[in-house]
Amino acid sequence: MSRKIGFWLLWIAFSTYAFVFAPPDSPETIALITNLATGKIAGINPLIVALFNIMGVWPLIYSCVLFADGRGQKIPAWLFATLSFGVGAFALLPYLALREPNPEFNGTKNIFLKVLDSRFTGIFLALGAAALVAFGLTKGDWSDFIVQWQTSRFIHVMSLDFCMLCLLFPALLADDMARRGMQNNTAFWAVTLVPLFGPLAYLCARKSLPENEVKTVTN
Repeated sequence: MSRKIGFWLLWIAFSTYAFVFAPPDSPETIALITNLATGKIAGINPLIVALFNIMGVWPLIYSCVLFADGRGQKIPAWLFATLSFGVGAFALLPYLALREPNPEFNGTKNIFLKVLDSRFTGIFLALGAAALVAFGLTKGDWSDFIVQWQTSRFIHVMSLDFCMLCLLFPALLADDMARRGMQNNTAFWAVTLVPLFGPLAYLCARKSLPENEVKTVTN
């Protein structure tokens, strides 16, 4: 219960900060988001371009564990996973607060789960993230990014959302490792302590989910 309360309090605190205490909205925000979403990135700081696209990679990373976790939940994991593509941790925190521990996977994988469970999916995401990080770090302007972080609510909250997604992944990691028979404290902390690429390395290296037919009991 204390774990659930902690996630709700974190969600309230994060939401309050984002909408009350973060820097004010910039008049150019809508145009910036539109250009980023449509690939019109000329003149936009590559660090912002990279961060925006990485925030699209994070929901895919979470989906690779969330849909398997949702198999044993009373709440629809797909709803929170879908919303996370638009609002990131603001959607995932309520799921973490509502979910129950789920260290087992029962049944078989459908095609969608097989794709999310595949190491090739993890490798694809890792390569994409590495390319984005390299692009941002080699081409980006840090002084401009800091100024925008201090003056633009969109950039400010998106940056904090990235940090929050890094911090929340371990909340699902332990059960996902247990479902695969991979309980290992060293591996858990290695994944946890390396932002972004720790979870990506885990998706590339983890064992497949064990499948078993659900037996129907008849009288």
